[in-house]
Amino acid sequence: MTETVKMVNGETKAGTIVNGSAINGHLPKVVKNGSAPAAEEVHDPPDGGTRAWLVMVGAFLCNGVLFGVINTYSVIYLSLQKQLHDLGDTEASSKAALVGSLTIGTTFLLSPVSGILTDKIGLRLTTLIGGVLTCGGMFLSSFFTHNVSALYFTYGIMFGLGAALAYTPSLAILGHYFKKYLGLVNGIVTAGSSVFTAIMPILLNKLVQETGLATSFRVLSVISSFVIFCALLYKPLQPPPPPPRVKPGRSKFNTLMRSFINFDNWKKKKYIIWALSIPIALFGYFVPYVHMGKFVLDSFPGEGENLPVMCIGITSGLGRLLFGFIADIPRVNRVLLQQIAFVFIGTMTMCLPATGSFTLLLVIALAMGLFDGCFISLLGPIAYDICGPRGATQAIGFLLGLCSVPLTVGPPVAGMLYDHTGSYKLPLILAGIPPLFGASTMFLIRCVKDDTACSDAVMKDSTHQPLAQTAWDCENPTDGKLNGHVREERRATLASSESLTAGIN
Repeated sequence: MTETVKMVNGETKAGTIVNGSAINGHLPKVVKNGSAPAAEEVHDPPDGGTRAWLVMVGAFLCNGVLFGVINTYSVIYLSLQKQLHDLGDTEASSKAALVGSLTIGTTFLLSPVSGILTDKIGLRLTTLIGGVLTCGGMFLSSFFTHNVSALYFTYGIMFGLGAALAYTPSLAILGHYFKKYLGLVNGIVTAGSSVFTAIMPILLNKLVQETGLATSFRVLSVISSFVIFCALLYKPLQPPPPPPRVKPGRSKFNTLMRSFINFDNWKKKKYIIWALSIPIALFGYFVPYVHMGKFVLDSFPGEGENLPVMCIGITSGLGRLLFGFIADIPRVNRVLLQQIAFVFIGTMTMCLPATGSFTLLLVIALAMGLFDGCFISLLGPIAYDICGPRGATQAIGFLLGLCSVPLTVGPPVAGMLYDHTGSYKLPLILAGIPPLFGASTMFLIRCVKDDTACSDAVMKDSTHQPLAQTAWDCENPTDGKLNGHVREERRATLASSESLTAGIN
């Protein structure tokens, strides 16, 4: 700690700077002598240690369990559709498909709720509630295998809400424990969904055939309970966002909303551009993933229609590890990496109708999976780069909520175009445009600068210099080139009462 002075109402008063160097993009705090250090300090992540690695393993399992169940719904769909058809339901296919659609739609749509709850009640409790909902929803589903309306709630909404509450904290907690290796750790954690998605369909298919849907749902309920144990590992190291300042004349509703939503994120132009560019790109992003099987049947009859999707899944896991590692290299621009991923996926999507051989199609699928992993693994690190540790949770949650719209709308629109044209040429060419456009709009992130006040740390007076000169943006410590690392460390030093100066190391 360092002794200093500050001007308050024209009088010079002694004070102390707590942890004088800047931490995670926040300026040092000034407190009166004799008072305790502020409880809301932002701490440097340990970047290792037993607890940190256990948190990473817990987040890996959480991602794997949640998206392993979601991504293997096709196995449940076939059995549920057959069961409804045998009961004489003429809309068996659409009803069975709606159960899975509700699950993925609810997971992303309610992610903002997860971000808000995390800031209000904490990462651990939010994940715990999510784990209970996923486990309970799947267990209740085992009693309603012949009642699709009940499955809409238990499997679709209840499990989806639980997945939303558990998924966002699994990404947000990583920034509490890692900074130098944040990209690589995010890659490992998000690769959990690829690993579980590759294993679970085979096991689940055998389980459904031998035991039926009811027993399979109960087994999935036990697997989903792992999320509860993962929650116990999530001990947050960073403080929650400070309560909003109550301004005179502000309505009660406005004050109430500010107590739940971190509006500081939406004051950041960089976040707004990024959070709008991603959904734009996703309007066409997932079209080839959904329609690849039918495209193969039409273009290459007799070949394995599921093989390209398997290739995408395998290289997606590898891409998350590879680009997570690359993103941690100093001077690597994480946003630019994500733009490159969108450009490649958009271009390769438009090239799909021109593929003349199944081998070439598999090569394209392998490349698409690699860059899919790049896009996914960088969501968390970029949120931390732009919004900092206090705003990252809601930044991730609201981004995923915005993504729910294109995830739901894009593939059906492509299906409608296919029904009208009888070919995938036009749908796939049009599907390649949104990723390219989204990548282009992300260039605006480099053109704007967020103006954030650092009034808590910088005391100004008409005849005195600031306590600490602004060396870099206190809310956005990276310009995209330094990978989130602090460029310059400031330390406020003792000065005379006539002239307060600051030393910059």
